[in-house]
Amino acid sequence: MSRLSAAALTGLPADVAIPGYDRAQVKTGVVHLGIGAFHRAHQAVVFDDALKSGDLRWGVLGASLRSPGVCDQLNPQDGLYTLVVRDGADEDLRIIGAGRGVLVGPEDPAALVAAMADAEVHIVTLTVTEKGYRLDPATGDLRLDDPEVAADLADIAAPRTAPGFIVAALQARKAKGLRPFTVISCDNLPHNGRRIQAGVLTMARRIDSTLADWIEAKGAFPQTMIDRIVPATTSDDIVRLAARLGVEDRGMVKAEPFTQWVIEDWFAGERPDFASLGVQLTDAVEPWEDAKLRLLNGAHSAIAYLGALSGYEHVHEVVAVPGFRAYVEALWDEAETTLDPPPGLDIPAYRKALMARFSNAALMHRTRQIAMDGSQKLPQRLLAGAAERLAAGQGIDAIALGVAAWMKWQSGVTESGEIFVVDDPLAAKTCELLADAHTDQARVSALLSLSAVFPPALVVDDRFAAAVTSAYLSLSQNGAVEAARLVPE
Repeated sequence: MSRLSAAALTGLPADVAIPGYDRAQVKTGVVHLGIGAFHRAHQAVVFDDALKSGDLRWGVLGASLRSPGVCDQLNPQDGLYTLVVRDGADEDLRIIGAGRGVLVGPEDPAALVAAMADAEVHIVTLTVTEKGYRLDPATGDLRLDDPEVAADLADIAAPRTAPGFIVAALQARKAKGLRPFTVISCDNLPHNGRRIQAGVLTMARRIDSTLADWIEAKGAFPQTMIDRIVPATTSDDIVRLAARLGVEDRGMVKAEPFTQWVIEDWFAGERPDFASLGVQLTDAVEPWEDAKLRLLNGAHSAIAYLGALSGYEHVHEVVAVPGFRAYVEALWDEAETTLDPPPGLDIPAYRKALMARFSNAALMHRTRQIAMDGSQKLPQRLLAGAAERLAAGQGIDAIALGVAAWMKWQSGVTESGEIFVVDDPLAAKTCELLADAHTDQARVSALLSLSAVFPPALVVDDRFAAAVTSAYLSLSQNGAVEAARLVPE
């Protein structure tokens, strides 16, 4: 079967939405680092909406900082791909035309730097996951001992990391007399803009202090909150879509109907009319960010570990279990007390909407997909809320069970005895820590010593250690379903 392409657009079924603008006139105004499924189902759609509105400055050049996989998916398709929005039995198909191709950073770093330094580029977005920032999870400082960070510092002309590519491109723009681009982090990290700013400035200052001063004075790194559930695409999804389209689309993405993007109103130069595109501009992103991280993402992580341990493959299957569903509500009860919701955010309505989103069986959102890279996610999703509740003299039974489930996951064995590979940048370390721990209490203590995950102030709080140990014991003795049911409402 032939691939999706610009030539194939006119032959697609009538119910498939196609770009209604002249793609030949589109300029590249955005470079996106880490062009995975989430970007293609979220930010790229907003830029595609900008193009549909008639503002043709906002085409997106994608960049992979690791493998050529997405390049191989999209470049043979003229940058086109299908967004499949699923809601129960309903399914809407839209061809996204904003893509201007994909570069692979490791194959030609100079080409990517040159593209980012082009005068028509005004925004650099990134979704490189928590580990891609090369920051210490506990301190937020750039990891100078990271081999690739060290390589960037030694030769910034051939960068390897996201901060390195940004610094190299900004250095080139400064030399050309251009303004900096706006750097917009779209990863689920608290203070994501400040984090990438700190990493960039640290690297820049070690290379050229005047460059760092220029970036600090003229650059912009707005905070953001982004929200859309984007499950991983399967081979079955591609086959099913090909039957609908009549052509094969290896770059397709699937998502739920809900989408939200909140951006701090801080830009270094030109930008689309974000407000008219449904993006919320605000002076304070943190309240929105905290609500999403602690309600949606915190529950997702807890669901992932508890559900996967007990053999459930998908999120909707987990929340269909009464004990797990009640547990999620208990977790939200705890998290809600740590929030300061901004005007316009109705927490009870948000919780109700989240449960409906989790229950969307059409998404087939895999628990093991969410479980990846847990050591990078735990601090902001569960531990920050635990610290605030303990400081207020409140209990953390539900949060502690989520943390204990992550600890159980590090063993690499489900409750049925299935052995799996723990997909986490610290997996080797957690395996090492557990090797000599022969009791449940010893396993908890060993993992609590992991300073890259657990802040020292939390570890020395006896209430936290006791709650997590109790939850871990409950998982061992009762299994995940019953342990969740036993969490007080």
